[in-house]
Amino acid sequence: MTRPSRFLDRSTPPHLATLILIAGLSALAMSIFLPSLPGMAEWFGVSYATMQQSVPLYLGLSAALQVVIGPLADRYGRRRVLLVSLSVFLLATVGTLLAPDATTFLICRMLQAVVASGMVLSRAIVRDITSDAQAASMIGYVTMGMSLAPMIGPVIGGWLDELAGWQANFALLLLMGGAITLLVWADLGETSPPRGGSILAQIREYPQLLTSPRFWGYALSAAFNSGCFFAYLGGAPFVGDHIYHLAPGEVGALFALSAVGYGCGNFVAGRWSVRVGMNRMILMGCGITTAGLALQTLLTLAGLSGPAVFFGFSLAMGFGNGIAMPNANAGILSVRPSLAGSASGLGGAIMIGGGAALSSLAGALLGPGSTELPLVLLMLASSVGSMLAIAYVFRRARQLGIAT
Repeated sequence: MTRPSRFLDRSTPPHLATLILIAGLSALAMSIFLPSLPGMAEWFGVSYATMQQSVPLYLGLSAALQVVIGPLADRYGRRRVLLVSLSVFLLATVGTLLAPDATTFLICRMLQAVVASGMVLSRAIVRDITSDAQAASMIGYVTMGMSLAPMIGPVIGGWLDELAGWQANFALLLLMGGAITLLVWADLGETSPPRGGSILAQIREYPQLLTSPRFWGYALSAAFNSGCFFAYLGGAPFVGDHIYHLAPGEVGALFALSAVGYGCGNFVAGRWSVRVGMNRMILMGCGITTAGLALQTLLTLAGLSGPAVFFGFSLAMGFGNGIAMPNANAGILSVRPSLAGSASGLGGAIMIGGGAALSSLAGALLGPGSTELPLVLLMLASSVGSMLAIAYVFRRARQLGIAT
């Protein structure tokens, strides 16, 4: 007797590949066009600083949306919220392709941020269908798509820009978004039955999270750890184009180094998180990132920097991020398992909101005549913050007698 297919069975959880693609699309939209920023500024007749705001504006609205996406998904279910979000994303992507000026483009670009629901809900769905011990491991594989995409995205984006112009990046997002929307409709069974009560009632449960020191420890560790990468996203295109005079395709290819590092880190997280423990894995990942950035800072101060050093050290940053982030996200969700959707949304808002601020600051620090040093120092400071945050989690765990 043949086993019936789970595909189109709305009563079953989605395949792991579906969750990876949902998370990957959310993250790919964040970064695929980065190598095109200088050319887009010229196309629309605005400064690089103006066009660079498409990064922090997107991240800022993404952070704001994540505050409400979690409660919406807890109230109405994961499936419905995802399908509505993806539909809005497709309309906004069409808008970016048809935008006649930079202002219209930036508005449509901000609306694309609704796809952040994929980041939030892919993690919440994992928590819906797995135990605490397995969550960090499975999130490691899901967030491989979520975080490899913004690292691989510029590689694809740089190639597409040289082949067909910056519009090709958004055309690809439109095609992928349409395909993934159909996949979600066909494969994503509801994993969290809708709860009663209003959205405001859901949001009123946030104090249970916001008053938890452990939640803040995990959330800030994730925010500062990923903040290194968001600052890198905001500043690396400028460094590559204006300081090292690299072509968009070359900048995109160099972004792949952080992707390789992150993929290796995710593999380590997936294999060892259950055995080693999520807190120790977070500390290990943050320590690797901080050590790499500290060495990069010393080389830059010594005048030994260049494209190989600046982009090469993103390998260590990606590796550390790949180990720490899945475990930090699992920690966020473990504080109040009954509020997994809200915890994922609020934790994501803190992480992405901090990333938006750091990305904008990176753009402000880099201008005519500047070197890469301000960006490297900003990334190092963010990584040190992640170390302090996870150290606080260890301290609280000892005080409460919780095993680490």
